Amino acid sequence: MRENIKATVKNILTAYLELNKHRKTPERFTILDAVYSMSGHFSLEELGEKLTNDYNFPVSRATLYNTLRLLIELRLVVRHRFQSTTKYEACYDNNSHCHQICTVCGKVTEVKSHQVSEAINSMPMRRFHKDGYTLYVYGICSSCQMKLRRHSTKGKETKELQKQNKNNNESR
Repeated sequence: MRENIKATVKNILTAYLELNKHRKTPERFTILDAVYSMSGHFSLEELGEKLTNDYNFPVSRATLYNTLRLLIELRLVVRHRFQSTTKYEACYDNNSHCHQICTVCGKVTEVKSHQVSEAINSMPMRRFHKDGYTLYVYGICSSCQMKLRRHSTKGKETKELQKQNKNNNESR
């Protein structure tokens, strides 16, 4: 199935480039192939590393930016601006989904929710055709919650010990 998607997105890019009389460069098609070979979210640096290591096809940062901008315009890639980082994602076959974002560690997890999809699909919109959605839900992941609880408990224990030491010193 993934190969069918790669062929489809390649045809979309080819048609766009021909229609607008742009050059069909190997860089554009190799970047597109690399994007659709990656799973999940990726950074510009990760894409550059994949091109260099897996494809033996290093490209400049400017070429990556320009090609990704084109792929975003064609709705073949989506750009996410998470807390302190920008990530990209192939979106031709995955237009609508939710993200959980931990505000402590920055971990991003995709979530599939029929309830959210149904709510958005049934939401009336005037003079607007919905193509898809991306929802960001911010909070604290379970790992960070445990670390915060441990830290909080240690802090309380330390304060208790300090208070006891102070009381002991005052009674002497």
